[in-house]
Amino acid sequence: MSLEAMKDISEAEEKAKTIRAEAAADVKRMLAEAEAAGKAAVAAAEKKAAGELATLSKKADEKAVESAKTLASENGEVKDRLRAQAEANMDRAVSLIVERIVNS
Repeated sequence: MSLEAMKDISEAEEKAKTIRAEAAADVKRMLAEAEAAGKAAVAAAEKKAAGELATLSKKADEKAVESAKTLASENGEVKDRLRAQAEANMDRAVSLIVERIVNS
C-alpha cells in the first residue's frame, strides 16, 4: 500500500471518528431538549389540571351551598305546615282529653 493511500485511510478514519463524536453530541443534545420539553409539558398539564380542579371545586361548593339553602327552605315550609296542622288539631285533642277525663 502506498504512503498516500495509508494517509487517505488515516484521514478517513479520523473524519469518521469526528462524525461519530458529533453525532453522539447531537443525540445527547436532542435527548436533553426532548426531556426538557417533556418536563415543561408535564408542568403545564399539572398547572392546567390544578386550575380546572380549583374551578370544579368552587362550582361544587357553590352548588352544595345552593342545595343546602333549598333544602333548608323546604324544611322550613314543612315545619310550618306541620306546626299549623298541630295547632289546628290542638283544640280537638284538648277536647277529647277533657271529655275522657270527665267521663271516666
